[in-house]
Amino acid sequence: MAHPGSIPSMQSSHEELKDNTIIVVLGASGDLAKKKTFPALFGLFRQNGFLPRDVKIVGYARTKMDKTEYHKRVTSYLKNPNDDPEITQAIQQFKDISTYISGSYEESEAFAQLNAHLEEIESHYKSPEANRLFYLALPPSVFVPAARNLKEQCYSATGVNRIIVEKPFGRDLDSSRELLSALKQHWTEDETFRIDHYLGKEMVKNLLVLRFANIAMGAAWDKNHISNVQITFKEPFGTEGRGGYFDEFGMIRDVLQNHLLQVLSILTMERPVTFSAEDVRDEKVKVLRAIPPIAREDTLLGQYVAANGKPGYLDDDTVPRNSVCPTFAATTLWIHNPRWEGVPFILKAGKALNEAKVEVRIQFKDVTQGIFEDIARNELVIRIQPSEAVYLKINTKKPGLYTSAVPTEMDLTYKRRFAEMKIPEAYEALILDALKGDHSNFVRDDELDVAWKIFTPILHWIDGKNGTPPRPAPYPYGSRGPKELEAFIQKYGFKRANESYVWPVTNPALL
Repeated sequence: MAHPGSIPSMQSSHEELKDNTIIVVLGASGDLAKKKTFPALFGLFRQNGFLPRDVKIVGYARTKMDKTEYHKRVTSYLKNPNDDPEITQAIQQFKDISTYISGSYEESEAFAQLNAHLEEIESHYKSPEANRLFYLALPPSVFVPAARNLKEQCYSATGVNRIIVEKPFGRDLDSSRELLSALKQHWTEDETFRIDHYLGKEMVKNLLVLRFANIAMGAAWDKNHISNVQITFKEPFGTEGRGGYFDEFGMIRDVLQNHLLQVLSILTMERPVTFSAEDVRDEKVKVLRAIPPIAREDTLLGQYVAANGKPGYLDDDTVPRNSVCPTFAATTLWIHNPRWEGVPFILKAGKALNEAKVEVRIQFKDVTQGIFEDIARNELVIRIQPSEAVYLKINTKKPGLYTSAVPTEMDLTYKRRFAEMKIPEAYEALILDALKGDHSNFVRDDELDVAWKIFTPILHWIDGKNGTPPRPAPYPYGSRGPKELEAFIQKYGFKRANESYVWPVTNPALL
């Protein structure tokens, strides 16, 4: 029986993998697998009914490891702070279903050995059905050879095959198209799941429900009521010795072009015909196609410098000397359609800032002047992380004998309202979707293509392909970003609230 208010049409029409399934994690010795993939698989494993019955997990990487070392890596980020016997037992059971094979990503013989291992596991199945889910927790440099060898050597002839590919999906439009074309030679679009973990975050998934299950919300969701929208990503730490990797991509490729653009597309798309995967993704593509390439004058770049006892970006030994790679970027996008014409969407992301936060801030237009003067604007804030919340800033009469309006909020903070409920990790949700064959929260090929069209011209300018690259504005480690930021957002109509206003969640006692 469906839960009240459930949306059954969001379920996939594809085959759900319930039996006879092996999950193969390529790149099993790397940080992504240790910190995200294996903890997500363990989270699903602990909850009965989410992983296929008698599932087996096989790790594959170049690193040579014995079983003990592999199991140590697999479980190094599994949390059991109080040595709970039940969790300890679950960790041991998780080890028991996990095996490891080492080998190259380029050599077909190594994948033949992997296939022999998979077939040995499958020889114990009671039916000929053999399903395989391949998770590529790999750098993009080996996507194509790994995908080719998996198809040629490890493709099950008697079951369902699916492949999960991690970002980044190229560096610009041309490289993305080359990568897509190479992968499509071996794997169909239906078999391919391009993962952007922001699409698995609870508050991002909630955007569809907030928008389309609430008449009150939808009534004001357009250019007539909304002044501007900011989508913000803030990290309080720098590259911390990993600047060499970051310098290849920069903040726009790392966050804006994928994570924040995905949030924007769900925030602004039209209501889909149904909530099936393709109908949802059709609407996302439509709204992205209405966005022209970002203009240079709509862009602000920054790079953090030493402050507060913390080193600057160029102080990182792994960063090239005199690098102009931006560690902060703010870009303004415009959507040329009847709903959003003229509304600026400001995407901001930065490292070494003053706090950790990802949020959407929708600022509504001013009330008609006359009765009230200098009254605060309404704002709808959707806090994606940390402390998931939705709150609407409104004006209300301050209690007392005088009539004066003060800003306050209608506040849905998850830790208070859903105190007994566990919010799943994004990777848990997405791996489960892949097992179900539900593409709703994965990036389709044409969606990826149009996303790169929006950002490629500005990326080529930053990379110096059209002349001298711009030099990012410096900002102190631990600050809110470049000093030019305030003027930048005000240029697009943003009005900062009274600094005395504080959202209550900042007070831990109120949680």
